[in-house]
Amino acid sequence: MQEAHIPVLFKEVIDSLCPRTGGRYIDGTVGAGGHAAGILEAAGPEATLLGLDADPDALAIASRLLAPYGERVRLVNENFRHLAEVAKDTGFVSVDGVLLDIGVSSMQLDVSKRGFSFRTDAPLDMRFDPRQTVSAADIVNGANEAELRKMLFEYGEERAASRIARAIVRRRSIRRVETTADLASIVEKAMGSKRSSIHPATRTFQALRIAVNRELDSLREALPQALELLAKGGRLAVISFHSLEDRIVKEFMRREASSCICPPGLPICVCGKQPTLRIVYKKPVTASPEELQRNPRARSSKLRVAEKIV
Repeated sequence: MQEAHIPVLFKEVIDSLCPRTGGRYIDGTVGAGGHAAGILEAAGPEATLLGLDADPDALAIASRLLAPYGERVRLVNENFRHLAEVAKDTGFVSVDGVLLDIGVSSMQLDVSKRGFSFRTDAPLDMRFDPRQTVSAADIVNGANEAELRKMLFEYGEERAASRIARAIVRRRSIRRVETTADLASIVEKAMGSKRSSIHPATRTFQALRIAVNRELDSLREALPQALELLAKGGRLAVISFHSLEDRIVKEFMRREASSCICPPGLPICVCGKQPTLRIVYKKPVTASPEELQRNPRARSSKLRVAEKIV
């Protein structure tokens, strides 16, 4: 992995979290530690931070970057779906901010052996956490055609899902699909000669990665845990790179910012729900032209921020 990883929306994240002197923070997807270091710098020498990451390689890089902060940092090799459990075990409850940076990082894409990218040939793996038992190859070779089609359509928003799923099943009946080059070749042939601005296998690889790591389920599980861990006035910041992720975050924040969830038409409110969040930005924050010039991979990033009000 590259040590010089550039965290997306760096300034926007730090400004949005409003780090305060002596604050306590959780980075649920610490990655290489860039955002975490920025939070600690902005919050001053008394601030502390808990960082989680499912990827041990990323955590090793973060530990080196964050080493100067000593005991102010606690790093744990765990998926953010277990946020509440890890926070309780490490004493990080009633915190001032929680950051979640969802999805694959440029570091992981750039390491060919991890199998996240179709640009280099490697074992078809895609696991953030190598302790997981199910890899991308297991899904590609084990799921039936209907399951593959559903995965490609829902997670990759791939219009040619049926055609690609059928091609995968046909090919694996001859021999297993073992590598990224195998899968990319199958998709390219299934898609034909149609020209596009993106590689024909892009959506297939995205869908498979999301399925392998249960990314959408993890996000749905983590958001209410993050809200529970925040102190009054604490902020939740979430960076997403996919429309499905962003929709989950947007709907969660809107739901928690609303005062009534009764079905339309009832003469009075019977749910008694009170808002728990205040949405900080009406629209998601996106990368500036200057950042896009430095880091084109930030083009799909969206930052949503909400503040706990009770």
